Amino acid sequence: MLRSSALRTTALIASVVVIALVVTTIAASVIVVRRPLPTHDGTATVTALDGEVRVLRDERGIPRIYADTDADLMRAQGYVHAQDRFFEMDYRRHVTAGRLSELVGENEEALAADQVIRTLGWRDVAEQEWALMDGEGRALYEAYAEGVNAYLRGREASRVGLEYTVLGVSTELRDIEPWHPVDSLAWLKAMAWDLKGNFDAELGRATALRTLGTVEQVTELYPAYPYSEHLPIVAPPPSEREADAEGESDPDGAGEENADQASPEADPGAGDASAAAGEVSAVGALHAASEAISAVPVLLGEGESIGSNSFVIAGEYTESGRPLLANDPHLGLEAPGLWYQVGLHCNSSSADCTFDVSGTSFAGLPGVIIGQNDQLAWGLTNLGADVTDFVLQRTYDDGTYLRDGARVPLETRTEVIHVNGADPVELTVTTTEHGPLISEVLGSTAVAGSAPVPEGAPPAGYSGYSVALQWTALTPGRSAEAIFALNRATDADDVAEAAAIFEVPAQNIVFATVDGQIGSQAPGRIPVRDDVPDAPVPSDGSWPRPGWDSRYDWQGFVEAEDLPAVVDPEEGFIVAANQAPAMPDAGPDLGVDWDAGYRAQRIRDLVAADIADGQPIGIDRANEIMLDDASPFGPVVVPYLLQVPVDDAFTAEAVEVLQEWAEEGYPTHVDSPGAVYFNAVWRNLLDGTFSNALPSSLAPSGGSRWLLVMEQLLREPDNPWWDDRTTVNVVEGRDEILRQALVDARYELTNTMSSDPQAWRWGKLHRYEPQHPLLSGEEIPAVARWVFTPRGAETSGGTSVVNATAYDATAVDELGRPDFTVTAGPSLRMAVDMGNRDDSTWVTSTGTSGHPASRHYDDQIAAWAAGETFVWPQSSEAVQEAAASELVLSP
Repeated sequence: MLRSSALRTTALIASVVVIALVVTTIAASVIVVRRPLPTHDGTATVTALDGEVRVLRDERGIPRIYADTDADLMRAQGYVHAQDRFFEMDYRRHVTAGRLSELVGENEEALAADQVIRTLGWRDVAEQEWALMDGEGRALYEAYAEGVNAYLRGREASRVGLEYTVLGVSTELRDIEPWHPVDSLAWLKAMAWDLKGNFDAELGRATALRTLGTVEQVTELYPAYPYSEHLPIVAPPPSEREADAEGESDPDGAGEENADQASPEADPGAGDASAAAGEVSAVGALHAASEAISAVPVLLGEGESIGSNSFVIAGEYTESGRPLLANDPHLGLEAPGLWYQVGLHCNSSSADCTFDVSGTSFAGLPGVIIGQNDQLAWGLTNLGADVTDFVLQRTYDDGTYLRDGARVPLETRTEVIHVNGADPVELTVTTTEHGPLISEVLGSTAVAGSAPVPEGAPPAGYSGYSVALQWTALTPGRSAEAIFALNRATDADDVAEAAAIFEVPAQNIVFATVDGQIGSQAPGRIPVRDDVPDAPVPSDGSWPRPGWDSRYDWQGFVEAEDLPAVVDPEEGFIVAANQAPAMPDAGPDLGVDWDAGYRAQRIRDLVAADIADGQPIGIDRANEIMLDDASPFGPVVVPYLLQVPVDDAFTAEAVEVLQEWAEEGYPTHVDSPGAVYFNAVWRNLLDGTFSNALPSSLAPSGGSRWLLVMEQLLREPDNPWWDDRTTVNVVEGRDEILRQALVDARYELTNTMSSDPQAWRWGKLHRYEPQHPLLSGEEIPAVARWVFTPRGAETSGGTSVVNATAYDATAVDELGRPDFTVTAGPSLRMAVDMGNRDDSTWVTSTGTSGHPASRHYDDQIAAWAAGETFVWPQSSEAVQEAAASELVLSP
């Protein structure tokens, strides 16, 4: 008995010790996790201030700053950004300077990113822009940096961000460098990079030509914008429009007479004469350029899913009698979210204090990017103008390249990339008149693409051509100052003046004023390209161009006053949703690769219907429009699917769901069985049509361009694109591929969800799962991933839906199953009624804080996913009433 009692006592003591150790570990972990949390109330000393500053935060931790000078507003903004988001700022600083390896240590992906960004010279351009900035701009950026550094001063890295503690486990944790204004300016280069227009399409055309053989076949995959069906941003007045019935779905097979058009069956080696001219390829160089581009970390988002919706409605059609504006930028969704909500308010307006603005900012950048002041509200959408070109260069071993028949010297410089915990890496950067050579940065020589060149082109040499990147953002500009100009704008003239210096990234500004103006203004530095008569492909920037012939050079930039703009249009509203900015004959050539316009036209139709019905539009209706979940794919594709004979009852049971979905109007809400089945069918339809004809790098992602392509093919049941080239002695047509897509999708969903189609739910597969930019991969310990990854949510919407929660149709999960996880979407939803600004609403995709231990890290996710918004007060009285905490900053 004594022995048994002793064993029990020993076991009890051991258990207590284990529990104590666990409790101690948990307590220590909690302390470590919570250590970076800042103080949001009380007082703090910021010696750089001119006077006292009040920072009021509401129940979601959103700061509204009140000060007596512009400089103090910027200092306080820098201070609160650093409080809540400094690691995010520091991560971006390292990325944009090509110094990511200094932060994360020895890592192939980080080193590749550093090599590419050093080659592009983002930080160098930012330094030049700093030298160009005027006195007031410099003072405000310096004030912002002073505020950031005031918060950092005396704080260890572990007290600033939990990420530093995690990274410190495997790398040397160094002291944080002071913030410099150039760190802010470099962030503008990252913005411009992710919003740069037809980058992918230009490379895609060159790659497709290698596989398909003719320019005509490539053009089928990049169809022209359907102006007659989807009106541009600056639309012709209703009185000038002509009815056009082209483009309607034709399940009976109209258009069969075109079935003999060029197809993927054509011999890849037998391209047309223009494509083969000179028998010169840029195969390895273009692939290497593509790899270099892919190495740059995505900071805002990428691909077709990056865009925005915005619309503005004149007061005669709104509930308040004043204009109403709505905006929801579609960007990559990560944790923390891209936007930081903030207000910058002068206690009283004076020559020293000129701001009364609130909206969303980027941590690391002073001012407000999207928002409203007491006179004007504005939203942004990506213009999509063509601001980049890939330029083929004939280079020689003696360090020269060819220009108009003469060899000129290449410029070179050496960059040293420091790697935390390892030896530094040297990089030689080579530059031409058109920009840096990017094809040799990562040393790839794999075959992936080619580009047509004119007759008489110089021989490419043993290694082929090199590829330079010409990009407007590599020329110093004044976009950083345009932010302040837009924050202070009061009318259309002010917006135009701000737009004139808002050079990169090229955005479209939609605005409304309290005096009743509505308008749209396209800013941007957009190159002018000449039409070269003997070019084998259009010389409009949609294809890589030869750098040895100066006829292809940019001929300056489009004048600001010539960019598309409209104020108070006849129809009383404007919609800007990444569609073409203007009719093709209505101004300068800005590009050809626009979103196909399904979202934009759907918004136009909804607004026009409300106006026609005499229904005044208010904030609630604006939010309903932003959340519209009708699929544009359904009306185009489903009529063809429903006419296909299905032999087996198992698949026919699922097809009944599609019929019901069509009768409901093609909704993509989370509970929709039809949305699940259609999206699975769509994915299989794209795969069955194109996977055997295109390289994997061109696999259809499922965006609006592919709907345009498919819309044309569906009218041609015998088009050779339908033929599966892997089947011997069999030629498939449209209906065979449609039927197989129905069958395959039925089996997929049975395996992943249920054998009962009525039990399928779109939200179960289509989820929003925000990830940390550094601490989310499988190589990251599970505990760290758990800490930094917010709980996701089911979402409605889909690719090219107005509620644009996009997914990648080529994606698969870790088990190889189709993955419908949201890859990009509305990073912000905001609606402003200029007649009652205190009724404005907004919501972001995560929360204000970048600290995982803060309740504000993810406290907006549930509302965002459910389509809910929060009141966004504007008057000082309403802001004070909503305040949950107050921090007083004193000099």
